[in-house]
Amino acid sequence: MPAPEPRVRFRDKQIEMAHGAGGKASRRLIEGLFAPLLCDLSSGPLGDAAHVLMNGAPIAITADSFVVKPLRFPGGSIGELAVNGTVNDLAVSGARAHTLVVTYILEAGLPSEILEQEVRAMAAAARRAGVAIAGGDTKVVEHGKADRMYISSCGIGSLIEGVHVAPETVRPGDRVLLSGPIGDHGITILLARGELDFEAEICSDTRPVLPMIEALAAAAARGIRWMRDPTRGGVATSLNELARDCGLGIRLSEDRIPVHDSVRGACELLGLEPLHIANEGQFLAVVAPEMADAALAALRAAPGGHQAAIIGEVTEQPARTVLSATPYGGTRVVDMLVGDPLPRIC
Repeated sequence: MPAPEPRVRFRDKQIEMAHGAGGKASRRLIEGLFAPLLCDLSSGPLGDAAHVLMNGAPIAITADSFVVKPLRFPGGSIGELAVNGTVNDLAVSGARAHTLVVTYILEAGLPSEILEQEVRAMAAAARRAGVAIAGGDTKVVEHGKADRMYISSCGIGSLIEGVHVAPETVRPGDRVLLSGPIGDHGITILLARGELDFEAEICSDTRPVLPMIEALAAAAARGIRWMRDPTRGGVATSLNELARDCGLGIRLSEDRIPVHDSVRGACELLGLEPLHIANEGQFLAVVAPEMADAALAALRAAPGGHQAAIIGEVTEQPARTVLSATPYGGTRVVDMLVGDPLPRIC
């Protein structure tokens, strides 16, 4: 007897920019259409990378795409971002990236010097991240059809010994660690577009997070429950996804969350929530309470991790909810991103 057709729950009439922002609309698209038809959901919640067996050997694999506008911005560019974003998705799944395969989708009329800049940026980023680019593809589309350049990627890596991350391993009392200040990348991209009469000294935080994760694993591998790089949708969306997947609550301490003054000021001026702003060089980790201090010390001692902080803990109630304790003694619910305040940030 044939298996029943998967039930598709996606009912939005058309695709909007919000479906690519990493928030609630993205969730509806992925869980309502892509996952039922394309994925085996019996192995648990979907993540940014998959661990699979190839001839009995475990490997990690991920895919990503990059459509950032503008192509170059303070602190990075699309070529560098494509490498860092791909290796970071593997790193937070508990894997070291070894090989990337990349595809360039180029718009007719793109100046050759711009393409060369991004190929050079990608090569330099790959050297810094310690990965090889083994191959790829190139397509050219008509002028006006690709906003100069898009890049897609596939990354393959090996598992970090002793690290197993999954929402179902999270327990009440576990601590939530953040590797550094949030919001730098999203606000940098927003200001780089030149559409706002606002200036600030902000650079993207794009970088590989593997060195920090390796330091964390060396100090507390058996205590690491879950990790995620809070890109589209920011810290709020990543933690709401975790709360929903593990069935527990998360309580943040707002005054412990590192945010640069320039980012905080830009968010206040523009009416944005820093916890919703994208990051490209930070990661979240949930760690067993007895190993939290050692984990934090290891992160702070790692290159680039000196501003790491314990920003909250996992709670039994309210289930599937993220709360933030304000410096004034109150609490507020922190929801995942709704809509698309910062399109095309990665």
